[in-house]
Amino acid sequence: MPIRYRPMTLRDYAAAVALWNESEGVAVDVGDERASLVRFLRRNRGLSFVARDGRRLVGAVLAGHDGRRGYLYHLAVARSHRGRGIATQIERRSLAALRRAGVPRTVILVIRSNRSGQRFWRQRRWEGLPAVLPMIRDL
Repeated sequence: MPIRYRPMTLRDYAAAVALWNESEGVAVDVGDERASLVRFLRRNRGLSFVARDGRRLVGAVLAGHDGRRGYLYHLAVARSHRGRGIATQIERRSLAALRRAGVPRTVILVIRSNRSGQRFWRQRRWEGLPAVLPMIRDL
C-alpha cells in the first residue's frame, strides 16, 4: 500500500502522540496536550503533515509560524517505516506550506543528545546556531 500524505487534523492526535512517545529524540511535554494542539492546528491550518500507511499513522510533523519565523516540531517516523523518505516528504510539504504563507526562515529545536536527529537535519542543509542559547519559561 502506498504512503499517503495529508495535513494533520485533530483526528490524528492520539496516533501522533503515540508515535512521538515511541520515537527517540522527540520530547512530548507541556504544550502537547490535546487542547494545545487544537489551538496550534487551528492557528496554523494546513502546515502540519502526517503520513499514513493504510490506516496506520507512520509519520508526523507539527509546523507553524508567528508571522515572521516558521517552526517545525516533533518530526518522527515509525521505526518500521524509516529509510523510505517519509521524513523528507513531510518536511518538504511543511516547508512548502510555510513558504506559501510568506515565512522566509524556519527554526527547529534538536535535543543535544539526539545525534541521529542532528545528522538527519544537517543532511538536509539545516544549520546550528552556535551564537544562540535556547531558553524556556513555563507560564
